[in-house]
Amino acid sequence: MTDAAAEANILRSGLRNIGDMIRIEPKRFTIAVTGAMVNTAMQLSVSFIVGWVVARVAVPAYENGEVAIGSVALGVGALLGLSVVRFSSMCARRIGSGTQMFQVQAHWRRKVTRRYIALPVSWHQKHPTGTLLSNANADVEAATRPLAPLPFACGTIFMIIVSMAVFFFIDWAIALVAVAMFPSLLVLNAVFATRMAPRAKRAQELRAEASAVAHESFDGALVVKAMGRERHETERFTETAGRLRDAMIGVGRLRAGFEPLIQGLPDLGVLVALLVGLSRYQAGSLSLEQLVTVSFMFSILSFPIRAIGWVLGDLPTSVVGRKRVDNVLAATGDMAYGETDTRRDGPAALEFDSVAYTYPDGGQAIGDVSFTVEPGRTVALVGATGSGKSTLAHLAARLTDPSAGAVRLDGVDLRELTHARLAADIALVQQIPFVFDDTVRANLALDRDGVDDARLWEALAAAGADKFVGDLDGGLDTEVGERGTTLSGGQRQRLTLARALAGHPRLLILDDATSAVDPKVESKILAGLKDSADAASVLVVAYRRATIALADEVVFLDGGRITARGTHAELLERHRPYADLVTAYEQAEAEREFDEETAS
Repeated sequence: MTDAAAEANILRSGLRNIGDMIRIEPKRFTIAVTGAMVNTAMQLSVSFIVGWVVARVAVPAYENGEVAIGSVALGVGALLGLSVVRFSSMCARRIGSGTQMFQVQAHWRRKVTRRYIALPVSWHQKHPTGTLLSNANADVEAATRPLAPLPFACGTIFMIIVSMAVFFFIDWAIALVAVAMFPSLLVLNAVFATRMAPRAKRAQELRAEASAVAHESFDGALVVKAMGRERHETERFTETAGRLRDAMIGVGRLRAGFEPLIQGLPDLGVLVALLVGLSRYQAGSLSLEQLVTVSFMFSILSFPIRAIGWVLGDLPTSVVGRKRVDNVLAATGDMAYGETDTRRDGPAALEFDSVAYTYPDGGQAIGDVSFTVEPGRTVALVGATGSGKSTLAHLAARLTDPSAGAVRLDGVDLRELTHARLAADIALVQQIPFVFDDTVRANLALDRDGVDDARLWEALAAAGADKFVGDLDGGLDTEVGERGTTLSGGQRQRLTLARALAGHPRLLILDDATSAVDPKVESKILAGLKDSADAASVLVVAYRRATIALADEVVFLDGGRITARGTHAELLERHRPYADLVTAYEQAEAEREFDEETAS
């Protein structure tokens, strides 16, 4: 792409971005631009008043030694009146532009966040959290950067148009100076914008990368410190921060090269206009009042014209930021929900009918899987790592959809259910528990209707968590810290299990959700779930023999396919791969417990 084409593309994209932002907040933009135009009109009026005062007051006073008090009072009064209007209009411009920019930022942040939530888990797994944070913050701010100086620039354009008319009306030679200066300034800004675009893009990408590295280091602080990797992580972040620094220095150098020219050109225009004006005054083509008026008008124009440069200078960064935001908003993979919202009581029936799931890269996770979890029964999924257990759990909770076949709840395809019905009937508890930085009560209730304190204590008791929560200083009002850092791993798992139970799910999916809990406590919890008055059907991804033995049926997976089904005792007796795997799990568990006892 040629420089001219690149320049035109940046300008078109930048103006399109600005147009989109104006349509989001048209009223505030109108207030800001109106204030800017009134302000510039008052500034131009000052030029005429100053010219009138010099010609009608200062010169006669100098020549005759007499001061026309009435004229002085009139001039002072006019300037004071204009100052009041200018102050008011300036407030309107700044408040309007500031609120418009912040409202647009809030609008896009909401859209980006809603898009994040709507996209499937598979999409999130491909995008680092730090990059997503950068999209919602740094990229949104970059996209809206031209909004702050935009009303000022619009007022400046209005000022230029009026000034050009005044210059041509007063004297053609003065007008030619303006005709030469304004296009030159616009061309200079356009060249600056073109050269800035690739540097701004690189800097924005590195901001996201630095954010991703920092977030990963902070999120994994325990691992970093436990493994003695502080120096390595510091060096990793330092290397990324260094590249970001170099990119920002490149941006700064380009600005340092162009901004003196952009700022100096209007000052040069004032000097040339003054010299031409003096020449025309001496030739008798200009009056003193006209000379002072046009000279003062040029000096007023020299600063506001830079606002156009600010907008054009911010266009490359805004185009890059907007493109990164649009990439999120245009991401595909939404799971459309159906309209079936029939409420049923009692445990649900879950059916996998010839289900297959293929990863986006073409690899198959599971193929031709069919089995049923009858109402009120517990089915355990057992298999080696990578056999497809967690994929089945995600399909059962409809975190993703099958590539073939169907997953049904009470005979209804999950894709036909409303989002609210899915959330009410199905609860998934994962191995790695997520706890919000809030109170125990807020983590359990999640603002759901009908989930009162009595129900929370029932759920805590069913999850074996009522005792430790009762022992906390604040009970349900205890703040658990970011990701539940004040709790142990087993406590966090029991808390997330209680959160799921608090909603009275009809189907409970446990993806190795009690792995950090003591085996005896785990057995008690799972046995209690089966005997509960409002027991749910349970699909459990299990590793421990005690957990598997509690299941009514075991589904054994190998390579994404079911190779055996039956009770735990039946499979131990007639399916050697299952017996070997369960025995290996049991030995590993015993060794782990022995190591823990020895260490203590």
